[in-house]
Amino acid sequence: MYDIPQLDLPPLHGASGTVRLPGSKSISNRVLLLAGLATGTTAVHALLDSDDTQVMLAALQTLGCRLHWQGGGDARVLHITGLGGRLLVHEADLFLGNAGTAMRPLAATLAVLATLQGGHFTLRGVPRMHERPIGDLVDALLPLGCDVQPLGRPGYPPLVVRGQPGGVLQARTPIRVRGDVSSQFLTALLMALPLAAVDSDVVIEVEGALISKPYIEITLNLLARFGIVVQRAGWQRFTIPQGSAYRSPGVLHVEGDASSASYFIAVGAIAAHGGAPLRIVGVGSDSIQGDIRFVDAAQAMGALVKSGPGWLEVHRGRWPLSALSMDCNAIPDAAMTLAVMALYAEGTTRLTGIASWRVKETDRIAAMAAELRKLGAHVVDGPDLIEVTPPEHWQAAAIRTYDDHRMAMCLSLAAFNPLAASGSGRPVPVRILDPGCVAKTFPDYFEALFGVAAAEHVPVIAIDGPTASGKGTLAAAVAQRLGYGLLDSGALYRAAGLAAVAAGISPDDEAGVAALARALPLRFGQGPEAGRTWLDGREVTEALRLESTGVLASRVSELPAVRLALHGLQLAFRRAPGLVADGRDMGTVVFADAALKVFLTASAEHRAERRHKQLISKGFPSNIADLRSDLEARDQRDMQRSVSPLKPAEDAQLLDNSDLSIEASVQQVLSWWRASGPLAGVLSSAS
Repeated sequence: MYDIPQLDLPPLHGASGTVRLPGSKSISNRVLLLAGLATGTTAVHALLDSDDTQVMLAALQTLGCRLHWQGGGDARVLHITGLGGRLLVHEADLFLGNAGTAMRPLAATLAVLATLQGGHFTLRGVPRMHERPIGDLVDALLPLGCDVQPLGRPGYPPLVVRGQPGGVLQARTPIRVRGDVSSQFLTALLMALPLAAVDSDVVIEVEGALISKPYIEITLNLLARFGIVVQRAGWQRFTIPQGSAYRSPGVLHVEGDASSASYFIAVGAIAAHGGAPLRIVGVGSDSIQGDIRFVDAAQAMGALVKSGPGWLEVHRGRWPLSALSMDCNAIPDAAMTLAVMALYAEGTTRLTGIASWRVKETDRIAAMAAELRKLGAHVVDGPDLIEVTPPEHWQAAAIRTYDDHRMAMCLSLAAFNPLAASGSGRPVPVRILDPGCVAKTFPDYFEALFGVAAAEHVPVIAIDGPTASGKGTLAAAVAQRLGYGLLDSGALYRAAGLAAVAAGISPDDEAGVAALARALPLRFGQGPEAGRTWLDGREVTEALRLESTGVLASRVSELPAVRLALHGLQLAFRRAPGLVADGRDMGTVVFADAALKVFLTASAEHRAERRHKQLISKGFPSNIADLRSDLEARDQRDMQRSVSPLKPAEDAQLLDNSDLSIEASVQQVLSWWRASGPLAGVLSSAS
């Protein structure tokens, strides 16, 4: 996940490959609550790991559910032992973030349980959650005899629900709820009221038109998996049978998120051209999610889509895409993606039936209209509609995301603007502000996007310098601030030296070391494992930092065949959104076209002192004089070697950090980047 203020997207011009979707948020949080209410233990496979599921898991654990994780990676399984419909904890203060799929169902469930069994529960969230209406759900609960009170503005969270043991629910008359604001209100009642269907059927009647019906279909499908078979008469009357009780199905697999699939269906429709398709794994023709109907809308705009159980394949078909006019009541979340696809369509796209956008994580109609206009589109918006006409001339834009995951993911598709048919076709940069908000449903979204997208002119910052100048530390910090990838070229040479010794090959055997380097089984850690390195399955993080390994690296780096063997591997690190590469010839040889080249140095005295402190802190014996002598000798070897000698590139910025802190050095490089990088003078973070 990108935990940075902004992420600059390079122009994207094609896409192919495979994307594996995270689990569905809608299914995940429903399954978690149902498993928490059921009798028995449920093994949940492929659960979404996101902000929304984390707050639901924390709430269930607080309420007394037993959670046990087994396995790791894609095979990780959560075992939930439910409450069997009985409260173990009767008082709690629950923080639910901005997760409507947690706030609404938990409010209804705890209101019912507190009324019957006694309890006092507070439910609160982030400020935006306290702006999202819940009054219609509260109005449906009050006639039941539930005590639900706002702690702030009436009709909105935070709420307190309470009751005394032995209470009675007035459930013999139909419970009425509005259906035209949010389908989550009906879902909340459908999940809570089986707990009240002890002596009689419980009937829920919907007032007005029900929006987002496919989400109710998900709820009914999952209720049946847990033993609750709801009878419905159209979309206006739902009957929960007397004697209903939640029972664990034992094992349940969460399918991939169909709403998240919409972004990659759109990518395929826009950019999977002239080659392999974009394959999406995790959701397909057998999906129970309403947003799978997005496929039909994408096909209407021109996408070519094949599907099967658990997979989709998408090609570009008609180009430019065709504008469409569509009532999006059935796919409100995925419809946001259509609004951005409209940028690549011929004509004006009109989306209606989207009033629910206004009560989501932000007012999505207003937000989408504002950001599309920044890009140059002509936009008309109304209470439940948006019309989008593509830009005549694309404009560079810094996209506000409003702490809304879907705004970030949808608008990232604007980076494919080089493919647009309108205007000059000249690529314009796109900046995503607060990209980390995607953690709500798809923490690895940008990594997935960059894994399949082909980028033009991926920017590179090259940081070169002598041994112990601090270039690795500086490069890692700059990469983290920008959200760019990192290439520690020195680690490649160090690993090649270690691999040679392990294989019994002399570090001076040019042919032997080069053969190893061409197929170097090296893996750099990502995410939580960042900073760790494995060679042939064995962790070598500490071994790479040893002085003896540094000497090996210096020897093998002098061998032309080894440098050539590693050159292709180094170039392969150049992937969107950008790269920070550190070494001794990044700016002069490997990335001679780097947008910014920095040559970092410090006096031998300062470098020896730094290395001495590092070694002592790790328990290694060290002598400053010996270190300085060794550093000076290595400097001479590196500067005098015949292939790629150590020297500043002609257009490099020189940075002597002898008396600078790491932070001061980072700020200097970022200042140069703002002044000379691809977005220099085009965008500001305040746009």
